[in-house]
Amino acid sequence: MRNRLAICSLLLATLTGLGYAQARKYFGTRDQNLRNCLDGFEACDRSLLTPAQSSEITELQHDQDLWGCLTSYGSCDPSALTAPERSEVTTTRERRNLLACETTLGLCDQSMLTPSQAKRASDIKEEQNHLNCETGIGACDYTLLAPSEAAEIHSLKRNQNLLACQTGADLCDVSMLTPQEAKEVAAREHQRNLLACKTGDGYCDKSLLTATEAAEVARIQRQSNALACEANDDMCNQSVSHIKQAPRKVAKDTSSRRPTSEPGSPIPR
Repeated sequence: MRNRLAICSLLLATLTGLGYAQARKYFGTRDQNLRNCLDGFEACDRSLLTPAQSSEITELQHDQDLWGCLTSYGSCDPSALTAPERSEVTTTRERRNLLACETTLGLCDQSMLTPSQAKRASDIKEEQNHLNCETGIGACDYTLLAPSEAAEIHSLKRNQNLLACQTGADLCDVSMLTPQEAKEVAAREHQRNLLACKTGDGYCDKSLLTATEAAEVARIQRQSNALACEANDDMCNQSVSHIKQAPRKVAKDTSSRRPTSEPGSPIPR
């Protein structure tokens, strides 16, 4: 009798253990399946979800799909949307494309524009191109310019280049100058180089100086160095010979001076 009871207890414990393991495996699968459904994986088994979970997952997936259709980020399944939602998505795409056609934000699809929108986008493109040609900022397409506009831009470019050459800007193109303008620009450049040599500011090309100018620059540099040495400035170069200046003479004026006398002696008359 005792043996039978022991065997029954053993069988009952074994069956209980097996049931617990199967239940743990079952519920573990349900948890993983719920995570798969939340993440949008194909391994989602809707039959393992509770009615509330299935409803919530359906609503979440719908919102994710609507967000993807409205923003063009992520997946978009228009068939899963309602009619008002599909209309909203279509309007948003048309507006986004119109913005891209009127600006440089995104890709422009001309086929999505109405005739009036296409005309407006074309006008904006021509105005922007004209501005680029005038300022030199951005791409300039001369084929989009009318003949009168092209002549105007060419004249403007010549004037801008002349200003650049006159002011010593790097954008100067000497080949665009007339002979008279080139002569004037060369004279201004020579003057700037001479001033740079005299002041020590900027780049000085002494090979461009005349003999007289080189002598004048050397004299000024010696004077500047002498003043720096007198002021005990760090710029003083002791190896450079200073300019010798004549000693100052104080003139003696004896006409108004009278001989001094010993204290107490009478003043001569």
